Amino acid sequence: MFGRIGRPLLGVVFLIATLAAQAHGISEADKQRMLDGGYLQYIGLGASHMLTGYDHLLFLFGVVFFLTKFSDVAKFVTVFTLGHCITLISATFLQITWNFWLVDALIAISVMYKAFDNNGGFQKHLNCNSPNLLAVVFGFGLLHGFGLSTRLQQLPLGEDAVAMLMRILSFNVGVELGQIAALTVMVWVLSLWRKHASFSRFSTLANNCLMAVGALLLLMQLHGYQHDSGAEEFRFPTKEHEHAHEDLEVDKSVQTDRESL
Repeated sequence: MFGRIGRPLLGVVFLIATLAAQAHGISEADKQRMLDGGYLQYIGLGASHMLTGYDHLLFLFGVVFFLTKFSDVAKFVTVFTLGHCITLISATFLQITWNFWLVDALIAISVMYKAFDNNGGFQKHLNCNSPNLLAVVFGFGLLHGFGLSTRLQQLPLGEDAVAMLMRILSFNVGVELGQIAALTVMVWVLSLWRKHASFSRFSTLANNCLMAVGALLLLMQLHGYQHDSGAEEFRFPTKEHEHAHEDLEVDKSVQTDRESL
């Protein structure tokens, strides 16, 4: 049974992890578009950033996975939204930042945490009750907002404080719109899935896959932190790889036995 179900799910795990590694960079085209456009550009970028921010969406997916009442979904999503709004707005406006590889590594841990909690990990492995979920979701909301802030601070926000605040708020509005759109799809899909027997059979497997995605994201973020010598750039460290090739003497190897072909 796992062979038929597990392999496709693992394929999805690797696909999402690969996409997530590419999701957070602010391209030069986006930067120029921000310079040329107005507040609507920031709203659009905020929405698209959330819709491609797979680590944020995976965490939210874990949060709503077992929630069946609309009131519960609204409660937890509101707490999460409040948390990430606080740090997104305040950290960006006050220009408080940190290495984004490490922030994203912590966000990956939040995905793993929620999957572990969904599978009853605290009760099964630690012999204790889960921490208060509302408090945890709020705390991780603060973390996710800081992660969004590290990306927003790569954009030209201007020197005027009022205009800068308006751009930050516009980006935040876009993030909320993207979050609403993504959550609508998640909750709808989960509500349909719960009507089938496969939900109870594979819910543990689904959360194990969620944990695996979080672990892969964590490894990729730590790998990026280790190899990227500039914390302010999202780039490939070519110099380090050139030195690696020199050490291996790859560039010095010459094969002459096929020159006559």
